[in-house]
Amino acid sequence: MRSRVIWRRSATAAGLYASVALGIAATIVAANTLEVSEFGVFAIAMSAAGFFQILLDLTVEDALTKVGFRYVAAEEWGKLRRLFAVALRLKLAGGALATLCLLAAAPLADRAFDGEDVGRAFLAVALLPLIQAPENVASTALLLRSRYDLRGAYLTFAQGLRFAGIVVGVQYGVVPAIVGILIAQAVATAVVAWGGRRALSLFPAAPTAPIGDDRDEIVQFVVRSSIATGVVSGRTALVPLLLGVVAGPSQVALLRAALAPQSGLSAASSPARLILLTEQTRDWEHGRRESVFAGLRRYMAATAAIALVTVPIFLVAMQWLVEFFFRKPEYANAVDAARIVLFAAAIQLVFGWTKSFPTTIGRPGLRIFAHGIETAVLIPLVLVLGDRHGVTGAAVAILVSTIVFAAVWVILLARVRRETLSAEAQPA
Repeated sequence: MRSRVIWRRSATAAGLYASVALGIAATIVAANTLEVSEFGVFAIAMSAAGFFQILLDLTVEDALTKVGFRYVAAEEWGKLRRLFAVALRLKLAGGALATLCLLAAAPLADRAFDGEDVGRAFLAVALLPLIQAPENVASTALLLRSRYDLRGAYLTFAQGLRFAGIVVGVQYGVVPAIVGILIAQAVATAVVAWGGRRALSLFPAAPTAPIGDDRDEIVQFVVRSSIATGVVSGRTALVPLLLGVVAGPSQVALLRAALAPQSGLSAASSPARLILLTEQTRDWEHGRRESVFAGLRRYMAATAAIALVTVPIFLVAMQWLVEFFFRKPEYANAVDAARIVLFAAAIQLVFGWTKSFPTTIGRPGLRIFAHGIETAVLIPLVLVLGDRHGVTGAAVAILVSTIVFAAVWVILLARVRRETLSAEAQPA
C-alpha cells in the first residue's frame, strides 16, 4: 500500500513538472517567433480569456472535492452522482457566459489596449472558456479516487497538445496560434471527460438522489469559492490586462517573460499542493485535524528550504537566463522585473498551501478575505507603477501585494488552528 502511494505521488510530480515545462516552452517559442508587439497581443488575449473564465465560471470543483469526499466517506453514491451532474451544467453555463463577454469585448479591444488586431485575437480565443469548462469537473472525479497521478498525466497530455498547437500556429501569426490552442483544448477536454466518467463508474452503482439538506451548504460553498476565485484573478489574469491598458502590448510581452520565475517556482510545489488538497481534505473529513496542520508545517519548512537555495542562484543568473531563452534584444528590459518577481514567487511558493487549505476545512471565505486585501493593494499599484515604470513597476506591485497576502495568512492560520483545537477540546 505504501509503495502504491509513493508511486502515485512520484507520477503526479512528474506529470505536473512536465506540464509546466511544456507551458514555459510554449511561451518561449511564441515569444521568439512572434514580434514583441504581436506576442503582447497574444498574451493579452489569453489573459482576457483566463480573466473572464475565472470571473464568470462558477468554481464548483472546490465544493465537488469537499462534499464529494464527504459523500464517499458516507457511501452516499446517489448524492455523489447528482452533485456531479449539477456541477457540469453550472460549469458549461459559466463557460458560455465567459465566451459571450469575450465576443462583446472584441470590438473595443483595439482601442482599449492601443494595439492592432487585439479585437481579432479576442474573437479567436472566445470559445476557449466554453471548451475548457468540463475539464475541472472531470478531473475532480479522479481526485475522489485518489488518482492524482492520472490528473498529472492528463495535464502533461493537455499541455503537450497546446504546445504543439502553439508551435504550429505561431508560424502564421497570433490568431492561428490561438486556433491551435482551441483545437488542442477540445481534444484534451474530451480525453479527461472520458477519464472522469470512468472514475465515477468505479464507485458503486446507485440512482441519482436529491442532495436534500446539503443543498444550502453547497450553494454557499460554490458562491464563496467563485467569489474567491474571481478575486484571485486580480493577481493572475488581471495584471497583464491592466498593464496593457496603461502601457501597451509590448510591456505585456515583457511581463510574460518576467513571470517565468513565478511559473518555475509554482511548478516546484504543484505536486505537493495537489496531494495536499486530496489527502488533507480526506483527513479533515475523517476528523484527523491535527495531522492537517502538521502537514502544513512540513510543507512550509520544505518550500522555505527550496526558496533559500534557489533564489540566490536565479537572482545572479537572471540576466543570462532571459537573454538565453528570449532571443530578441527587447526582452533585456524584462530582467529587473524578473528579479523582482522572483522574490514574490518565493513567497508564493511557501504559501502555496493557501490554495487548497480553505477548501480542505470548508471555509472558502478565507480566500475571499485574503485575496481581497491582496487585490485591493495590487490593482492601484499596477495602474500607477505600471503607467510610470512599465513592466518593472508592475513587478513591484506584484511583490508588495504578495507580502501583504502572506502577512494576512499568517494571522488567519494561527486563528483557524486555535479555533479548531479549542473546539476539539470541548466535551461532546
